[in-house]
Amino acid sequence: MNHQRVTTKYPILLVYGLFGLDRVGCAMFKGVVDALEQLGCRVYVPGLAGVYDNEGRGELLLERIERFMKRTGYLKVNLIGHGQGALSCRYAAALRPDRVASVTSVNGPNHGSEVIDLVRQAFIPGELPEAQATRLVAGYSHFIRLLDPDSNASPGPLYALRELSTYSVAQFNRRFPQGLPPDWGGEGSERVEGVHYYSWSGCIQHPPPGEEQNPLDPLHLALRSYALLFERETLFNDGLVGRYSSHLGKVIRSDYPMDHVAAIHQTAEVMDKSTDPVKLYVDHAALLSSKGL
Repeated sequence: MNHQRVTTKYPILLVYGLFGLDRVGCAMFKGVVDALEQLGCRVYVPGLAGVYDNEGRGELLLERIERFMKRTGYLKVNLIGHGQGALSCRYAAALRPDRVASVTSVNGPNHGSEVIDLVRQAFIPGELPEAQATRLVAGYSHFIRLLDPDSNASPGPLYALRELSTYSVAQFNRRFPQGLPPDWGGEGSERVEGVHYYSWSGCIQHPPPGEEQNPLDPLHLALRSYALLFERETLFNDGLVGRYSSHLGKVIRSDYPMDHVAAIHQTAEVMDKSTDPVKLYVDHAALLSSKGL
């Protein structure tokens, strides 16, 4: 999609939610914010620190939306949520569709995460064989440290993991089904109760041994190791979320060659240099503008 300057009718709120790592969320979106503002969009990254469960984060997001609208005078907002942030956006739109013009899920666990199911079990004594549990706990701690070097690498409140399990998200979906596909791997309705729903996500590529495109990126290597734990979507996941699990509303594309954090972490390597994660947001802003949003 070609564009030079695009201004969406409503401002764009970028909602992070990577396992409660709120302290690093704004920094991860920095390149995206700069690109969207240069495009001509009004952009805001609401702080959601201290709340980790899906509905709690959704409630806090609603508060932030209300404050933003009172301060700026806007009547609606476009929500773009990455990871768990997608669930926060869905919650806000379900409760206050009059305040939300669109919801876009970026690598969102809209049907939960298979790998989180396993990691969560690893922290419960006796749930998994000791050797497997030890590897999973160590891998999780390593992943957290890569994202946030100042983290103590503890699991934090375990409900942060529980909330992204397939079981918990299924319960969430029963209450807030807006935009969900009726069939596994399909698309949902693009417009529900006046709110437009979109999604995009990526998949880790599996090249032949010795031909990895970014073998020196430790964050990507951690996600690649998690990708091998999937059973239902073994070859089609971003290291944390399966391809079809990410589907919501109108699916822009769900197999971009990138891992879970490449969509917001601008220092991470992208598996295919033809994919520019920041440009995906710029293109999407142009789409929202074309829809009158």
